[in-house]
Amino acid sequence: MTAIGTLSPGNSGVPALPQVASNDAASDRDADALNSATPTLVEGVKVSLSGASIAKAASVGGENSDIDNSGLPENIQQLLKMIRKLQKQIAEKKAQMNKVMADKTLSNEERINKLAALRGAIAALNSGVVTANLALSKVMGQSAMTPDQNLKVGALLTKN
Repeated sequence: MTAIGTLSPGNSGVPALPQVASNDAASDRDADALNSATPTLVEGVKVSLSGASIAKAASVGGENSDIDNSGLPENIQQLLKMIRKLQKQIAEKKAQMNKVMADKTLSNEERINKLAALRGAIAALNSGVVTANLALSKVMGQSAMTPDQNLKVGALLTKN
C-alpha cells in the first residue's frame, strides 16, 4: 500500500515522498549507493587581491606579532599580551571620558555619573595592570632569562 501526498503536522507545506514498503536487501543496496556517491564540487566566490593589499596583510601579522616573534617563554608572552590589552582598554576609557566631557547634550548630573563610571572602570583596569606587572616580575625572577631577554621584555612593555 502506498500513500502519496500526505502531510504531517510538522511539514511545512511540502508534500511528502511516496512511502513504499521495501525489504531489507533493497534498503541495504540504497544505503550502499548513497555511501558510494561522490559529492559534486561547486565553485564559490573568487576574490583577487592587489599586490599592495597582500603586502599589507603579510606585514600586519596581528597587533601582538612582536610578542609572538620575541622568542620569550610562553607564560611571559601571555602576561605581556594581557598587559597590552589592559593598557589598550584604559586608553579607550580615557577616550570615552573625553567624549563625555565634550558632549554638550548631557546635563551636569549625567556627565558626572558617566565620568564616575568611567573613572571606576579605569581604576579597575589599572589594578589589573599592576597585578599583571607583579606576576610578570615574579615569573621573570623565577625564569633563567638572559639580559637580552630582559631588555626585550622592557621594550615590549613600553611599546603600545
